[in-house]
Amino acid sequence: MRLKLARASLIVSLLLPFYFMAAALGVKFGLWSWQTGLVTMIAQLGAPLLGLTLLLGLVATGATLFRKPRTGWRMALVGLLVPILALAYVAQVQSRSARIPPIHDISTDITDPPVFSPAVMAARTSVGANPVNAMDAPMGGLPAYQGPAFSALAAKTLGQVGHEAYPAVRPLALSADPARVAAAAEAEAKAQGWTLATSDPAGGVIEATAETFWFGFKDDVAIRIRPGASGGSVVDVRSTSRVGLSDIGANAARIEAFLAGLKVRAEAN
Repeated sequence: MRLKLARASLIVSLLLPFYFMAAALGVKFGLWSWQTGLVTMIAQLGAPLLGLTLLLGLVATGATLFRKPRTGWRMALVGLLVPILALAYVAQVQSRSARIPPIHDISTDITDPPVFSPAVMAARTSVGANPVNAMDAPMGGLPAYQGPAFSALAAKTLGQVGHEAYPAVRPLALSADPARVAAAAEAEAKAQGWTLATSDPAGGVIEATAETFWFGFKDDVAIRIRPGASGGSVVDVRSTSRVGLSDIGANAARIEAFLAGLKVRAEAN
């Protein structure tokens, strides 16, 4: 009986990651909406599943490890380890989310941010994406940030909140001329795996769409290259999620990674 319990714990725990992968990939491949995959299957149903798997693992481990003969305790321990690791990951994500503001629109320049073209805005509208708000818009006036939960952000603008949360996200000054930087920016966008939507090197404008691996969430990226005041070029980037309230830092990380790669490309001999 104890061996069967240990085996059941192991099987359930090993099936658990496949459930979460199916929930995410189902969104990516259009089998169900992101609300179904992320909110219902993961946030609402995932927690009880993790709890039941953990409970089963604890019972199986106790039954096989602390009573002789200790048959199947290794299987029971593995069955216990999987939900523990999963819960540790969830706790880490929640901790990171609690430390950053619930925003999903980040720009290097908040006084004169890059703008999205009518074509990109139309694509966002067609899928019911998040509105693209002005960077100088007070958070308290945005519909998504109403209520006491967001009172600490109400007096600040969207741009201020982003710059305070991500101080490293700033314009990039390069010694190379705008034409060379534009070519390097397009190459780097492709290297990042983004899908180009607009490429106008002469105008210093590049737009692309980045897609996450698991859920297939799409974020729009606007890249602007201008001549520097003393020569060279200045690059600004804006990255805006189509869905969700908080990006958990994804847009800022995307901008930083892109600018770091662009700097190497543009300054290479």
